[in-house]
Amino acid sequence: MKIQLEQRHCSAGRSWPARSNISVAGYTFAEVMVAGAVLMFVAASLYGAFAHGFSFIQSTRENLRATQIMVQKLEAVRLFTWSQVCDATNYLATPFTEQYDPLGATNNASGASYSGFITATIPTNLPAAYQTNMRTITVTIFWTNSTGAKRMVHTREMQTQVARSGMQNYIWGNL
Repeated sequence: MKIQLEQRHCSAGRSWPARSNISVAGYTFAEVMVAGAVLMFVAASLYGAFAHGFSFIQSTRENLRATQIMVQKLEAVRLFTWSQVCDATNYLATPFTEQYDPLGATNNASGASYSGFITATIPTNLPAAYQTNMRTITVTIFWTNSTGAKRMVHTREMQTQVARSGMQNYIWGNL
């Protein structure tokens, strides 16, 4: 069966089929499948990027909280007297536990639990005359990440040195 199309002529002598007889061409099945595959790839990549970004932010928050806890412990040691710094069994040896979110402990949403300890050692990298008047204070902290499928134990350590005639022994007069 042969279909004849109505021909229209323009002033230049060219002809084209009448609009009413043109069939609308659609997308082929292969084109639809390729477009769907590209869309699935983009969606999966976007989901993966968001998931990785959220886990990275949570990891950074946990690291920041660990740093805050260590700084808090070292600042407390700065207020100790020299005899308290040297008496490590009563003041520094007790292990401690802190929460990621202390206010969330009432509803089990406190996040990661940080455990650690503080040690005081005599520094060996100083001359002998200074070694009796100095202590190296080390805060070590451990925690397990609170989110993610792969649980990992993290550890951080921070050190400072304390001198016998340090800030705690200043005598403040009339200010």
